[in-house]
Amino acid sequence: MKPDNELIIAARYVLKHAYVKYSKFPVGAALRMKDSNIITGVNVENASYGLSNCAERTALFTAITEGYTKDDILEVVVTTPKDYIVSPCGACRQVMGELIHPDVPVHMVDANGNVKTLLNRELLPAGFSEDDL
Repeated sequence: MKPDNELIIAARYVLKHAYVKYSKFPVGAALRMKDSNIITGVNVENASYGLSNCAERTALFTAITEGYTKDDILEVVVTTPKDYIVSPCGACRQVMGELIHPDVPVHMVDANGNVKTLLNRELLPAGFSEDDL
C-alpha cells in the first residue's frame, strides 16, 4: 500500500516545528482521519529527556484531544529529514498499539521518498495491552 501523498507532505511540513534543541533529530507525524482531516505532530524535547514527547504520540494525543478515537484513524506517516528509514520508538509503538487499530498501515518515509510500510500490529508483536491487566 502506498501512503497518501498529502500525509507525507503534512508530516514533512511540520518538521520545521519540531523542538529538537538537544538531539537535532526532528520527526514529523501525520494521521489521516476517517473524516479526511489530517492531524500532525512533532517531537518536543526537554532538558530532562524523559519528559520529551515523540511526534507520533504528539499527533495521537492531539487527535484524542480533538475528540477522535482509534476508529477514526485510517493511516499514519512518520518521517525525518534523514536519508534512511526511521521507525517509531518503543514508547510510541506501545501507545500506537493501544490508540490505533492493529490493521492500520504505518508508513515510514525517508527524505528521499523511500517508504517502508508495516501494519500497526507488526510494530509491536506480543505488546502489553489492556487484556494483560
